[in-house]
Amino acid sequence: MAPAKATNVVRLLLGSTALWLSQLGAGTVAASKSVTAHLAAKWPETPLLLEASEFMAEESNEKFWQFLETVQELAIYKQTESDYSYYNLILKKAGQFLDNLHINLLKFAFSIRAYSPAIQMFQQIAADEPPPDGCNAFVVIHKKHTCKINEIKKLLKKAASRTRPYLFKGDHKFPTNKENLPVVILYGEMGTRTFSAFHKVLSAKAQNEEILYVLRHYIQKPSSRKMYLSGYGVELAIKSTEYKALDDTQVKTVTNTTVEDETEANEVQGFLFGKLNLLVY
Repeated sequence: MAPAKATNVVRLLLGSTALWLSQLGAGTVAASKSVTAHLAAKWPETPLLLEASEFMAEESNEKFWQFLETVQELAIYKQTESDYSYYNLILKKAGQFLDNLHINLLKFAFSIRAYSPAIQMFQQIAADEPPPDGCNAFVVIHKKHTCKINEIKKLLKKAASRTRPYLFKGDHKFPTNKENLPVVILYGEMGTRTFSAFHKVLSAKAQNEEILYVLRHYIQKPSSRKMYLSGYGVELAIKSTEYKALDDTQVKTVTNTTVEDETEANEVQGFLFGKLNLLVY
């Protein structure tokens, strides 16, 4: 009987301990009232590859186009690799043109999505064209649109008779010695096969000084993910909705006392500047 009683006592103690721990945990959860806030932009998440290209463009126009040549079809790996592997692949490609210090700056720019607004700006410019239906990439030659490479030569023939497009400060111009050439603006997503096909044709024409080749980012199918931003302060102001009864006479007394204190504070070496101001007016 003694062993049985001891076993029952142990079970009772363990049960009481478990109950106490569960209540303690519940009390801790109930006491915790932390608020987590996320700041999301109005546009969807932008590709890191395009953001990296904008970082390169800020370094120099030459580095931008050199980087572009190495990542023409890099987006293909995004379908087979994990996000982290793809991120490291972009950094590896960028490392061919940047030192360790600038690689760290690029990582920081990725973390705060510093160049995402620039990508969205180009996306908005493309939406204003507007883009042809069903085109992964397209070109605009003096207000004429096409997403077929074999039509570029045809549109270039009478390009001089049409209005020359306005170019923005942030546009990416292919290096050339001449500026007075027909302008061909490519809208496409860097790293895709469609973009690569257009780029090979346009870069060859630009090197032969036949056209002024301009690149603007365009994403046909934007991501469904939200664009979360970091590095911004968020303030949560909680307003009390309780109604409190106040004595108006006390409030007026406090107000009058405050005015008198302010008047006395304006006195400097016997001069009451408050009254002096009234006399001046």
